[in-house]
Amino acid sequence: MIELYTWGTPNGRKASIMLEEVGLPYNVHKVDIGKGDQFKPAYVAINPYSKIPAIIDPEGPDGKPLTLFESGAILVYLSGKTGKLLPAAARGKYLTLQWLMFQMGAVGPFFGQVHHFLRAAKVEVPYAIERYVKEKDRVYGVLDRRLGEARYLAGDEYTIADIATYPWVARHEWHQTDLNLFPNVKRWFDAIGARPAVPRGMAVPG
Repeated sequence: MIELYTWGTPNGRKASIMLEEVGLPYNVHKVDIGKGDQFKPAYVAINPYSKIPAIIDPEGPDGKPLTLFESGAILVYLSGKTGKLLPAAARGKYLTLQWLMFQMGAVGPFFGQVHHFLRAAKVEVPYAIERYVKEKDRVYGVLDRRLGEARYLAGDEYTIADIATYPWVARHEWHQTDLNLFPNVKRWFDAIGARPAVPRGMAVPG
């Protein structure tokens, strides 16, 4: 059984949605990042970067336990372990990895900065808000154009790229985005949210 170390953030929810989608049994270990649990020695031994999520698979690819951190790496690993949600054909695989990297390099960082400066910063920083809101809107535009061309981010098939992106879009109210302004994103968002595994994964750690 996979051991999942997580908290209720978009990055954490990527891993739990994936585990629900592929049907692997897992135990949940709550890492309360608000209380600093991620810096405790026991967790640092699992993830030296002190972020969530992380997993321990007691049955790694060589039959030995494997510990992994970084949500994108976890998604790629779990798809390799199960043969699900990453296309086998080269074109589909690389398109999926492209959009996964877009999430890791653009969606997450820019949406997260908007969340910080709108919700957590102790003083208002107009320059930062303007910069990150503008880039957040540009990222939404990229997603909307892509989803006007294809059903899912990598094409006609639901993949780990969609799983990675969905939990960040789920916080659209946090970054003050009206999804009606991005109709292709809204269509995609509603379709993914209707998948039974997705609300289960989003509810972790409960």
